[in-house]
Amino acid sequence: MIDIDALKSGQPRALAKAITLVESKRLEHRQQAQSLLEAVLPATGNSIRIGITGIPGVGKSTFIEAFGMYLLEQGKRVAVLAVDPSSPIAGGSILGDKTRMEMLSRSPDAFIRPSPSEGSLGGVALKTRETMLLCEAAGYDVILVETVGVGQSEYEVASMVDFFMVLMLPNAGDELQGIKKGIMELADALVINKADGESMNYAEQTRRHYQNALHLLRHTSFWTPQVLTCSALKNQNISAVWGMISDFQIDATKNGSLKEKRARQAREWMNKLLHEMLDRKLKENPQVKRLLPDLNRRVTQGETTPYVAAETLLNLLFDAD
Repeated sequence: MIDIDALKSGQPRALAKAITLVESKRLEHRQQAQSLLEAVLPATGNSIRIGITGIPGVGKSTFIEAFGMYLLEQGKRVAVLAVDPSSPIAGGSILGDKTRMEMLSRSPDAFIRPSPSEGSLGGVALKTRETMLLCEAAGYDVILVETVGVGQSEYEVASMVDFFMVLMLPNAGDELQGIKKGIMELADALVINKADGESMNYAEQTRRHYQNALHLLRHTSFWTPQVLTCSALKNQNISAVWGMISDFQIDATKNGSLKEKRARQAREWMNKLLHEMLDRKLKENPQVKRLLPDLNRRVTQGETTPYVAAETLLNLLFDAD
């Protein structure tokens, strides 16, 4: 059993055990995990949740370590949920983020949890939302979700965080075409990393290009997305990034946008889970298992429509006439 008092007091061991329970695929563990989440729910919601994405090589881990160390200096407790891409063949994952964030991982006020994506869309682990709640219950002020960086499926990340940040490289021109319009519309900020040395001029040029591109997009939020430059390696302009996020948090809290956004995310999460549970129950139903191969064959050979086949399976599940 998980010691809830130890979890709420911020003990890393209790938090790690709770996350392991939540990530378990065993049915009895799933039920225990939901009971645990229900118990700690009143202690959640007090952090700022930040999603950080970017193409491989942009320096996500270096940025997160520099950013995390700065936050610790400001008296914050920081949780990093770093998602490692799983092998599509063997299903394994390196989970080496603690070695890539060596200084941050040594701090008693920082918690780093690498998790395998297991093929999940959106570049995040399947239980990232639940893990964020556990980190909030453990008293972490800032939760950073580092994603795999997989392109358009990053929509999943934006649907679970308060602030969505995209890291970019200081190369203007063609790279602008590489950013999907959808990602640009979702981003609350673009941060151009590696803006140091000979890349300073490129970084400033890129910043102007991105800023102009953002002006062409319609953002429904109260927030005007910003474009900043920084160097995680040289520890430059990290404070400006946090200042921007702090301004966002203050404004979003005052005007009620943050509360409204989290409520919407919770509803969307429930609907997604509903679809997943229905799919699982369908696949576990003995009658469905028997009939599915024949329906697959009939749909493939054009003997029936996919709609009729799907309705037949649902009727079996709900014992409909």
